[in-house]
Amino acid sequence: MSAVTLAVFALAWLYFAYRWYGARLDRKLFSPDDARPTPAVSLADGKDYVATHPVVLFGHHFSSIAGAGPIVGPILAYSLFGWLPALLWVLLGAVFLGGVHDYGALMTSVRNRGVSLTEIAERAVSPTARVLFAAFSWVALVLVQAVFAVLTARTLAEKPEIVVPTVGLLVVAMLFGLAVYRLKVSVWLATLVALGLLAGLIAAGELFPIHASQRFWLVAAFAYSFVAATLPVWALLQPRDYLSMYILVVGMVLGYLGLLALRPSLNGPPFTTAVSSAGPLWPMLFITVACGAFSGFHSLVASGTTAKQLRRETEGRLIAYGGMLAEGALAVLVILLMAGALFWGQAPAGLSGFVFQDLLAGSANIAFGTGFGRAVAALGVPLVYGVAFGILMLNAFILTTLDTSTRIARYILAENLGPRVPLFANRFLAAAVGLAVAWWMASGNAWQAIWPAFGSANQLVGALALLVTTAALLAQGKPTAYTLWGAGFMLLTTEGALLYQLFATYLPSGQTGLAATAALLVFLGLAMAWEAAKRLWHAKHGKKAAVAASGAAESKPPASVSFE
Repeated sequence: MSAVTLAVFALAWLYFAYRWYGARLDRKLFSPDDARPTPAVSLADGKDYVATHPVVLFGHHFSSIAGAGPIVGPILAYSLFGWLPALLWVLLGAVFLGGVHDYGALMTSVRNRGVSLTEIAERAVSPTARVLFAAFSWVALVLVQAVFAVLTARTLAEKPEIVVPTVGLLVVAMLFGLAVYRLKVSVWLATLVALGLLAGLIAAGELFPIHASQRFWLVAAFAYSFVAATLPVWALLQPRDYLSMYILVVGMVLGYLGLLALRPSLNGPPFTTAVSSAGPLWPMLFITVACGAFSGFHSLVASGTTAKQLRRETEGRLIAYGGMLAEGALAVLVILLMAGALFWGQAPAGLSGFVFQDLLAGSANIAFGTGFGRAVAALGVPLVYGVAFGILMLNAFILTTLDTSTRIARYILAENLGPRVPLFANRFLAAAVGLAVAWWMASGNAWQAIWPAFGSANQLVGALALLVTTAALLAQGKPTAYTLWGAGFMLLTTEGALLYQLFATYLPSGQTGLAATAALLVFLGLAMAWEAAKRLWHAKHGKKAAVAASGAAESKPPASVSFE
């Protein structure tokens, strides 16, 4: 089968889904109304609440949710099950699960002063649900900080040629923020100048590689995270993510054009096995491919930083639902590059350097960079530069995930402990606490003991976020089927994956730390689901009883109910 045919079909489907299903979500669930001021307008403070141009906000949101996930996850899923299961999960999951999850989290937060879903969980579900969700989310975010700080440090130490563009981008981003928000320079003019500077930095990196130890870059990564999480969002984090988006967008365009020029057949198998080395297709596929199809981390970004910057409600679908589908398009590109530009098991004469399994034995980064490089070589780009740019695409977004997760962890701590202990309302302390725990995990390699369970934990966050959104919709008298079935499916899938890992992997191999982590996650997920189920049951049946008692069986619920 031709990779180009599948690429055209996938892109057409994602565009159609945005126009069709996205519009349906607007009509049925979210009813965006620009007459209603968003928190970025009504609570504007110039620090966290900043009304933002939709192009800039899309860049921040897309860069934050993308990270390395939509590249690494599909590669691993392809290696385990073949390209067809991974492709189907991305194309269906992004449209009917991931996009609904992201858009729901954003709009639920926007309608509630831009606070995170952890605080909304108390109003929509119960105080116990808030405690469970907040603790679970904060620990997950701190773990992400630890792991991505290590990955950042390792990458900068091993790839000294990307130090100049990585560090230089921070300076360019701050100049961009100053130009747009203080000097009122046009977004488009500032973007052109910034991208020109970024191109020069990439070239300079090749000429002036900077060597330093991994330990040095680890300290630098944590220092940067603290600064990015405490500065006003417009000063560094938002413009850096926005400018980074162009690296990914340019890479995606080149990748798809490269496939069109190369016109490869799909060399890899569409399906390999129902039970892989990682476990059975269900549930393991659905936690292996997270970003690109469905990811709980997205709800924390949507309700953590994005909701505080949304300028108008009608721009929410582009940012959240559109951002999820764009990430799906990236995941599709990755699958087609691995199955088309690379070879499964054995390559034709003269192409021995393009065997998927050999490259994956090095790392997913190398496999992706090489597949990308071979595709864009068909456009006339020298292979060495194509491979380098492919690796830069992946590495550039490790840092976006790091700084965004630090800021969101700060919000969650301040929202949940600040009212009781005012000291934690201080943004510097709230950011420092999370980073201190992350530093302990990173410097002592404690993260390695629990990271294998993070895939399941991430998807569990998504299931719980959908439950909170469902409860919020019910309170407003809106249909709940669009979110409730997804919450149920992902909850069952995640709990199934955790139980499989617990009894088939962790306990038999004596990995007590991971076994305890998996057992705790199972308990937290079930406890949160029980709290949500009680609220949904009482809300539904209590409403029926009230209607019957009033003799107004034909009456309809109000169109909107505020949590304020």
